[in-house]
Amino acid sequence: MEPLIRSASLRGFAPLITALGGDPGSFLDRFGIPRGALDRDDGLVSITAHDLMLDAAAAELECPDLGLRLAEHQDLDILGPIAVAVAASSNGAEALRHAAEFMFVHSPVLAVEISPDPWHQRGVVALTYRKDVLQSPYSPQAIELGLGVFFHVGESLLAGAPGFHSVEIPHSPMAPVSRYTEFFGTDVKFNRPTAALRVDRRVLETSFATADDSVRSAAVDYLSARYSNPNHSAAHRTRLAIAEHLHAGAPALSTVASLLAQHPRTLQRQLAGEDTSYAVILDEVRRDTAYRYLTTTDLPLGQVASLVGFREQSALSHAVRRWYGISPRELRGGVTGAGTSIGPG
Repeated sequence: MEPLIRSASLRGFAPLITALGGDPGSFLDRFGIPRGALDRDDGLVSITAHDLMLDAAAAELECPDLGLRLAEHQDLDILGPIAVAVAASSNGAEALRHAAEFMFVHSPVLAVEISPDPWHQRGVVALTYRKDVLQSPYSPQAIELGLGVFFHVGESLLAGAPGFHSVEIPHSPMAPVSRYTEFFGTDVKFNRPTAALRVDRRVLETSFATADDSVRSAAVDYLSARYSNPNHSAAHRTRLAIAEHLHAGAPALSTVASLLAQHPRTLQRQLAGEDTSYAVILDEVRRDTAYRYLTTTDLPLGQVASLVGFREQSALSHAVRRWYGISPRELRGGVTGAGTSIGPG
């Protein structure tokens, strides 16, 4: 089934595109998104069409910061029933637990979580925002939209708390770097493994002014009763664990099994029951991560090789030829291999 996203993610799209001199209706029609999707927040649209439309609009209207501009039109309310549970939580840590648990209601290919600081700074954690590129291609504008909304929500709920240490973006700058630092008000680092906001751990214990235990409990009960998470499969959890640690070298099956609190043989049996294997998933994650770095950044090939878990650049070259039938440089330049469909998945 094609992955979807709530149409609330397009809130503000029409006035923004119109202000830029474009026709929002023509973009919607081209990407097969019903025009009525802009009239309600609780509709569902293809997240791939949604993301490709944002990238196309940014390029054609010469608006490289389109994702950030769209984020300025949105707030926590775009998450619908999830927003109620988040706002009524006692603090940031609890709010993020609920957001992580129920983000699939907004879109099953998006995820947020609290992760260790990628820079290993004491007392700092990363609030990560991810898209599963095995299910839908990576989109720079959509990632910037999601990260921008994530940032605004954090600022709103943690009003008065210490600021962010830095913002991590997985691709090269789409707009002047000054635009990013102006938007986020802090240092912004590019070509990073994962989109993230780095904050002091203690900030997550700051009490919310909107905390209400009875409202939070009712919202969580409603979400639990009405929605079933499609992302509880062993393959999905394995993909996320591999993607999380790939930049430090391809993790072994035993390492991922430990992260998932399972015995390696148990994980192998679960993956086999889902008609896949650890080796297949590792190869898929490497393929789609390499595709993202090669097509959205200008990182040296040796660095790309390292970020996808290869020790040598030659290993990356062999793998890209196996996946796409062309060299990494040709893939970066947009060359299509004979009989090969270029793109993740």
